[in-house]
Amino acid sequence: MSLNKVVVVTGVSSGIGRATAQLFAARGHVVYGTVRKLEGAAGIAGVNLIEMDVRDADSVAAAVQEVIEREQGIDILVNNAGMSLVGAVEETSVQEAQALFDVNVLGLLRTSQAVLPYMRRRGHGRIVNVSSVLGFLPAPYMGLYAASKHAVEGLSESLDHETRQFGVRVVLIEPAYTRTSLDLNAPKVAARIAAYEAQRNAAAAAVAQQVEQAPLPETVAKTIVTAALERRWKMRYTPPGQASLLTKLRRFMPAGPVDAAIRKGLRLQ
Repeated sequence: MSLNKVVVVTGVSSGIGRATAQLFAARGHVVYGTVRKLEGAAGIAGVNLIEMDVRDADSVAAAVQEVIEREQGIDILVNNAGMSLVGAVEETSVQEAQALFDVNVLGLLRTSQAVLPYMRRRGHGRIVNVSSVLGFLPAPYMGLYAASKHAVEGLSESLDHETRQFGVRVVLIEPAYTRTSLDLNAPKVAARIAAYEAQRNAAAAAVAQQVEQAPLPETVAKTIVTAALERRWKMRYTPPGQASLLTKLRRFMPAGPVDAAIRKGLRLQ
């Protein structure tokens, strides 16, 4: 592949997506960053902003077609756009769960399906899917978000098996808490049940404390760019710090101590 890549990063309005687009551009790549609405979107130096709503197949197709017409191809797709949701599983409505999966899983599916025909024809490409440590760990009071990231993990591994014959590889990024608005201002379920309130509040306070001490999104952006550009493929990348520690915890510790550590970290009785 050529040194300068054509890169599409979804969800660049803030946080990890914005930092990732900035870093790709700073390294000389041709970068397109997607936002739901161009009107009022803050510009990013060296990045072409393009309107895309990952919940809308027509919007995704139009944005990808615009990039193809300008650049004749896409080398790297970074599926970063996502949303969060806080609440016990029993409290979460089916409608709230559907809205979450529509962005975190089906949005990723729409964008991947839109770029794959062009990657296959050119015989190369890389799709970078931003997952989470919650893609391999349980998350009390974020059960549906964790479920969506577990789905991203399974979809990504399956997709990679299918597309490697065409020179297209898929990788996963598994960050822990990051100092972004997604973690700081995660929406809460609408119909909360009083019986869960004490432990839900304790968990939320513990998460807020961890987010305040978490790495900036630039740390995750560096991991994403490395995963996208590295010639040697591997499936999973974790940013340094807590994410790497949790990966080792899950892999090497028995289930009982892992379970206890999760509950202790979230102050659950």
